[in-house]
Amino acid sequence: MAKMMDMETKIGRRFEGKVAIVTASTQGIGFAIAERLGLEGASVVISSRKQKYGKIDVIVSNAAVNPSVDPLLRTLESILDKLWEINVKATVLLLQEAAPHLQKGSSIVIISSIAGYNPQPAMAMYGVTKTALLGLTKALATEMAPVTRVNAVAPGFVPTNFAAYITKDEDVKKVNEEKTLLGRLGTPKDMAAAAAFLASDDACYITGETLIVAGGLPSRL
Repeated sequence: MAKMMDMETKIGRRFEGKVAIVTASTQGIGFAIAERLGLEGASVVISSRKQKYGKIDVIVSNAAVNPSVDPLLRTLESILDKLWEINVKATVLLLQEAAPHLQKGSSIVIISSIAGYNPQPAMAMYGVTKTALLGLTKALATEMAPVTRVNAVAPGFVPTNFAAYITKDEDVKKVNEEKTLLGRLGTPKDMAAAAAFLASDDACYITGETLIVAGGLPSRL
């Protein structure tokens, strides 16, 4: 208990009295974001299937799948549909439902990926869907302004269950660590800190942007 209070003192209470929805938040990056928002005072809804608390101040759209490592031209249509529907379409549907409950000054954070800037062969369609989220962020920011800000976080290599291939082989892990300028893989807490910043009033003059959190991995100029 004392440790949690120390953490709350250290990170502040930027979401006191606010309601946040975080999708896919039972583990990994989503869990870390939900935990961070909660520590900063938010009432966190980890399922968006029911209306709770009567208002919404923050939405973090984190749900994603990557069910295939096949080349694009050999990926089954059913897999292409699943990737598109969960990684892109689900965010639009969620916001259609949530929009009437968003408060003035509310914030949307979409979790994209550094793969969106350079889709890799082993996860090409996944990368393409994450590229789409970069455009979706821009489009939604325009449509939802000035009431709601919309930004994205693009994580680099983060060893979670979702991306177990990064750490299950020590050699692969080392190669990925060496690709970063900081010499380490990211953590879910790194991503949570970035998402919390964009969702908070500290970022009140930022919208339509993507924050890359990848330890200096090559991404863009």
